[in-house]
Amino acid sequence: MKRFVVEYVAKRIAGDIVFSGDVGEALRKWRELFGVTQSELARAMGVSPSVLSEYERGKRVPGTRFVRRFVEALIRIDEARGFEVIKRLAGALYRISDAVIDLREFENPLSLDEIVTAVEGYIVNTSFTPRPVFGYTIIDAIAAIVTMRGNDFWLLMGMTTERALIFTNVSSGRSPLVAVRVAPVKPAAVVIHGPRKNVDTLAIVLADVERIPLIVSTADRIEDVAEKLRKLAA
Repeated sequence: MKRFVVEYVAKRIAGDIVFSGDVGEALRKWRELFGVTQSELARAMGVSPSVLSEYERGKRVPGTRFVRRFVEALIRIDEARGFEVIKRLAGALYRISDAVIDLREFENPLSLDEIVTAVEGYIVNTSFTPRPVFGYTIIDAIAAIVTMRGNDFWLLMGMTTERALIFTNVSSGRSPLVAVRVAPVKPAAVVIHGPRKNVDTLAIVLADVERIPLIVSTADRIEDVAEKLRKLAA
């Protein structure tokens, strides 16, 4: 199970609990959805079952640290069971996980210049509107063609569309920009990694039409790019 899939589900669960009109009921709902008893979950969290019961009954109001421990404990239990619930909750995101190498959000937005530096790149088009970048998705372009459907493009956006879509295993850049052109939502930037020749002219034209910066990464390995971005997201 790729880490970004687990993190995506964890954030969705935590958000549902925090913004619920009845936090105690939301805690109970998620525990039962994961098929975990109060005793089992309390043990995984390092608290007594009576304490967990008080939170579920609304006798106590959980803070962010408690919610985090609650979600992490559910995920650890599900991991021991083969991620049965996580796979079901992630749905299509899990199905396309072979195409997605990494997907994360930044705690603080990065400037376009910071993204260019992180991917060891340069911008090849001229007509674009610089936007703050709140996250990134690294995509294996070949695997995406094989496994993804048209409406799966939404899944690449994670929590926000204000992100850099980074395509690796790219020959000229045409396919990623055609996909962006026809997609209903647009990223803040597109990065292509791996062109063995000049960037396709149509790719540059489409980037200008969409007013999205098109960046060519010169990094030797996409793993190095991913490591730099993870550090910025930490």
